[in-house]
Amino acid sequence: MFSPKQRQFVAFVIAGGMAAVVNFFSRIVLANWLDYTSSIVVAYIVGMATAFALNRLFVFQDAANAVHHQIFWFTVVNLAAVIQTLLISLLLAKVVFPRVGVTYHPEMLAHAAGVIFPIGTSFIGHKRFSFRPAKSG
Repeated sequence: MFSPKQRQFVAFVIAGGMAAVVNFFSRIVLANWLDYTSSIVVAYIVGMATAFALNRLFVFQDAANAVHHQIFWFTVVNLAAVIQTLLISLLLAKVVFPRVGVTYHPEMLAHAAGVIFPIGTSFIGHKRFSFRPAKSG
């Protein structure tokens, strides 16, 4: 049904989806104690830890680089993604949605869009850097 590369991307999306759910709902819980921006960042860290574990176990099993290198590059790739998430979330919640009249949970909807946005760039970064496979040949 899927080629090995397609299966890996699908597994990445599923693992990322599970981590995104953790990220998304932890932001809602954290909002009880933190402001919107801080809750996005802390929730992203919780989601990132979930994503690392799931990706290492189920998506990139052929990674040849040391675990500390995986953690370093996973963090670097996710720093780029958290910046994307934060910018998209804030842009939608504070600029776009008020201008177009979105009043139904605008911060929740904006954060959902922000979490989804960096899927492609994250896959490429994790495949090339975080969970680099052994060089063949």
